[in-house]
Amino acid sequence: MVDYLIVGCGLAGISFAEIALKNGKTIFVLDDDSQNSSKIAGGLYNPVILKRFSEVWKAKEQLELMVDFYDTIEKKIACKVDFKTPILRKFFSIEEQNNWFSASDKIALTPFLSTQLISKKYESIDSPYGYGEVLETGYVDTSLLLNKYREYLKSNNLFLKDKFDYKALQVESSYISYKDIQAKHIIFAEGFGLHSNPYFNDLPLDGTKGELFIIKAPELSLDVIVNTSVFILPLGNDLFKIGATYNWKDKTDLPTEEGKLELIERIKEIITCDFEIISHFAGVRPTVKDRRPLLGTHAEYNSIHILNGLGTRGVMLGPAMAKGLFESIELKKPLDTEVDIKRFNKKIKK
Repeated sequence: MVDYLIVGCGLAGISFAEIALKNGKTIFVLDDDSQNSSKIAGGLYNPVILKRFSEVWKAKEQLELMVDFYDTIEKKIACKVDFKTPILRKFFSIEEQNNWFSASDKIALTPFLSTQLISKKYESIDSPYGYGEVLETGYVDTSLLLNKYREYLKSNNLFLKDKFDYKALQVESSYISYKDIQAKHIIFAEGFGLHSNPYFNDLPLDGTKGELFIIKAPELSLDVIVNTSVFILPLGNDLFKIGATYNWKDKTDLPTEEGKLELIERIKEIITCDFEIISHFAGVRPTVKDRRPLLGTHAEYNSIHILNGLGTRGVMLGPAMAKGLFESIELKKPLDTEVDIKRFNKKIKK
């Protein structure tokens, strides 16, 4: 018997697996590759909502936990996945500059917004009003992280690629059994796949489709991430990741012509050089209307739990939310009411 059976090996599943292992628990992970939002994510971590210069919810706590979390994983998988890189917000007017400096005076934002205007000229980007620099930023190569962590799990016989069959789950008084696996607890971390889960599918998980490019632009010279209406993330060798679109209606993970045209239009608003589209990706982010994750324990079954709804900030949210759920199970520590599924005031039934 293992302590935890984890269904899903995206950012949510990996975060919980790592927290459990760090605390001496035994795990087993199932994933069927049906969800790809974590794989194709931009992977940026940024404590500021740059559209309106406001603080990301509990950013300080999330960043503090992230540092040790990804450092530990890098040592475990012998691969660098966390790249600390400045994020520059391009200003489009004097008014935006003023709004930036006003925001930097707020206590919650002072640690994250530099008060030094960046006037450096980057080749092929027109920036007459300069940039503001966000501090404590970077990106996690999510595709590399997921692949390497899965390899680690496989090498330790802790992973199986398989489609989860909900009908095969048997809930006993003090454990669950699934086929030939017995576990004290099961964690559902399925992303948008939650809609097929009979234990939690009445939770208000929405899906927000995002599309991204990898482009080649030899005349674009960047050593930072530039954020405007889209982000431009340098990957080296004249390659850049560009994203992302937001579509609340289309729930497929197929790239679209509409998304392609939208990204092309936004890219041309920022850079002045030619570029070639190398890859076009799409995925459905697991989002929630109140913009808070879904954490908690089933109303009837104490051994069934959920970790979902990380949305666009999974790299930052994952470790903190996994720690919160783990402590609620093991230490009976109450979940933050803002993320506890009990906030929806309805009994979740099978």
